[in-house]
Amino acid sequence: MALTDEAIENIKAMIVAGELAPGSRLPKEDVLACQLGLSRSSLREAVRALTAMRILVTRQGDGTYVSSLEPHLLLETLSFAADVSQGRAALQLLQVRRLMEPAATALAATALTPDDLEELGGILARSRTAATVDEFVAHDIAFHLRIVEAVGNPVLSMLLRVLSARTQRVRIVRGTRTQRSVERAHAEHDEILRALRAHDALLAASAATVHVAAVEHWLAGSLADGDEPPAAD
Repeated sequence: MALTDEAIENIKAMIVAGELAPGSRLPKEDVLACQLGLSRSSLREAVRALTAMRILVTRQGDGTYVSSLEPHLLLETLSFAADVSQGRAALQLLQVRRLMEPAATALAATALTPDDLEELGGILARSRTAATVDEFVAHDIAFHLRIVEAVGNPVLSMLLRVLSARTQRVRIVRGTRTQRSVERAHAEHDEILRALRAHDALLAASAATVHVAAVEHWLAGSLADGDEPPAAD
């Protein structure tokens, strides 16, 4: 194991053991390096890596602290992996989304307020006037994430935000016959909103399943034919 990796694991172990609690300040660099039996340069590299993972937070002129370690915060680091996923990896993300999003949509069906439903209708109206694929995808993502946010579980919201990576969706929409794909998405969004307005959890879950499965089936078929969705511009 490289020295930097060793330092990362040692700091993680201190956090897991409760020696470094969420929000606590790390010991001074020379003290911690001596405690871990590492050079200060290896420790600095480890701190940089753990900061990128949202495990540590560096405050200019004040030192380095353990973050809040809230799950939704730590999950943000998965966003890049979702954005660059292609081929089988993108399909696997869609499969996980199909398992999670219908259940979240069902929960939202009983939690959405009239104001929430009006906001969702506004998002769909704007999506119909989108001039570009990127603009349509932005509204598409906003629609689904607004539904999930109504559940009130930040971990679930972040997981589905990761699974709904914007770059991945742009690739997929551009890989289909765009106008036909967008028209079908509009119809599926309308079905989801209709079920939510009726506060029908089962119907909402069913509509969400159909919507995500349609994209998943297209991507699976594309991969089976040996094709790959084009990269986003």
